[in-house]
Amino acid sequence: KIDLGTRLLIETMELPEEGLALDVGCGYGAIGIVAAAIRPRLHVILTDINERAVWLAKKNVVHNLVVANAEVRQGFLYEAVEGLEFDVILSNPPIAAGLRVVEALIKGASERLKPGGSLQIVVRSKMASRPKAFMENYFGNVEIVERKSGYRVLKSVKA
Repeated sequence: KIDLGTRLLIETMELPEEGLALDVGCGYGAIGIVAAAIRPRLHVILTDINERAVWLAKKNVVHNLVVANAEVRQGFLYEAVEGLEFDVILSNPPIAAGLRVVEALIKGASERLKPGGSLQIVVRSKMASRPKAFMENYFGNVEIVERKSGYRVLKSVKA
């Protein structure tokens, strides 16, 4: 079952037709798999630090027939994608891991996006103020794309 926050990001995410996308902290892979399925010319990398999550995501990539344009890598935040630049970074960030991890995810995105690329995340509305402030700080812009069921989708674009 897909949780409400993940579902909201999936329903509202803005994806380029082609290029390179990252689902960071992918869990079992729902966000990245949907991105790969609806944009077959977009190469999607899914990453997670958790070994079981990576195992499930790999199984789900195969099960959902997106092996041609999706791959799963294990590592903390951006460790598994060093040296790559992305057109879009997507995440349902691990708020439970603490605000330092969320800030590192947002700062790392600002360093790894191509100009014009976007970071799109979903957070609980009551927890949105700090991630929103981090996005404003590192990108100089942030917008609330959608609000629904106690969640907000936030988006920042790299200048």
